[in-house]
Amino acid sequence: MRKLVAVCQLTLDGVMQGPGGPEEDTSGGFGVGGWSFGYFDDALAGLVREELAKPFDLVLGRRTYEIFASYWPHRDGPIADALNGARKYVASRTLDRLDWGRSELLEGDVAEAIRELKRKPGPDLITQGSTDLLQTLLAADLIDEFRLWVFPVLAGSGKRLFGSGTRPAGLRLVGTASTPSGVIASTYVRDGEIRRGSMPAKEAAEA
Repeated sequence: MRKLVAVCQLTLDGVMQGPGGPEEDTSGGFGVGGWSFGYFDDALAGLVREELAKPFDLVLGRRTYEIFASYWPHRDGPIADALNGARKYVASRTLDRLDWGRSELLEGDVAEAIRELKRKPGPDLITQGSTDLLQTLLAADLIDEFRLWVFPVLAGSGKRLFGSGTRPAGLRLVGTASTPSGVIASTYVRDGEIRRGSMPAKEAAEA
């Protein structure tokens, strides 16, 4: 079974909304879009290229798909080549045609459609952006790995990765890197249940 990997740009207070530009997503009155711009140095660009160097398929929500589809087909370079060449699976109730090459709509229940995709042979499935879709994936417990790029900014409000529908789970850190501009890139995989307990009890046992 192939993995579903969430690749997310986050502010330090957990906001995912509008990293790429002021007008990218202003829903809810969000007014600090473009917050990733000042921290996108050569080291971070290298992490992006490394992220996309292996074969992958994309799973995208409608808004992110439309943003990507309006930009990447008109660009050149390794990042554009990787995204344009990937197969794109799109979750949308409103789109009836997809013009970006190698794109197809997910039919029926999104969570079940993605479960079926995971069962099929192929490269890992990667979702980028797509905050609303991520809430569905988290509630259905479908994400196997989180690759989180945390930027040294505070947005205050906005759409967050981990909403109220997130299921409790233990995670294990398997990789981390930092950039000169202060971005922390960390990769977490599933690690069973949360290891719960009481700190006073632990201290008593070790006394």
